[in-house]
Amino acid sequence: MPAPSLLAVFAHPDDESLSAGGVLARHAAAGARTAVVTATWAENSHRAKELADALRILGAGKPRMLGYADAHAPQSAPGSVRLCDAPLDEPVWRLVRHIREFRPDIVVTHDAYGGLTGHPDHVHTHRVTVLAVQAAGLDQFYPDAGAPWQPSALYLATHPHSAARALGGQLVREGRTMYSVPDEWITATIDASPWLEQKLGAVLAHRSEVERGALPGRIAGLPSAVRERLLSTEWYIRHNPASTAAAQTELTA
Repeated sequence: MPAPSLLAVFAHPDDESLSAGGVLARHAAAGARTAVVTATWAENSHRAKELADALRILGAGKPRMLGYADAHAPQSAPGSVRLCDAPLDEPVWRLVRHIREFRPDIVVTHDAYGGLTGHPDHVHTHRVTVLAVQAAGLDQFYPDAGAPWQPSALYLATHPHSAARALGGQLVREGRTMYSVPDEWITATIDASPWLEQKLGAVLAHRSEVERGALPGRIAGLPSAVRERLLSTEWYIRHNPASTAAAQTELTA
């Protein structure tokens, strides 16, 4: 049976590599179709070019950009509104078009907290994705966005409390709130270690984030053993859409 196709939806270039690089590489290696939609930054920006390099490493095709501005970087998409300021219906419609075009079995995105940091773009991308996954299968929603398609499962990238306590100090700057979920909420724990080289390469492909000392840069400066501990496991919460086929489709183990 072929591996299920996978569409990842994340807020910023680099989120896909940090949050789901192992799953993307794993599904691509198993012969699955994989792709990434990124909510912010313009297609002609330097970060879009870095994203293209990261996706090549992960086997996830070419960037698909919704084109909104980053909440903390208005220069990310000149002339476009911030993702958080756009009328909700608009990014949902844009994402539905990608879902109906790509027709994924599985969609992956941020959890409801927006990951450990709770970044507002992450939180809003979660909301948009949950709505778009539901709407994509309903023929009377967005009829101009393509033929209906219902993904079988939605997975939310997250961190359990136990991992957050062990790893959070390396991932969240001191003094900032850290968001995680109860361990028993986790429905898929993925061993990304066989694809660690690809995942790390994809993280480091976001060169401007490395240079400015953002999370990819902090990871670049860590000893290899610490990097391995940070990147070799990914955690997900399964959030099923209405489809009864959901029980049949799982992240590749």
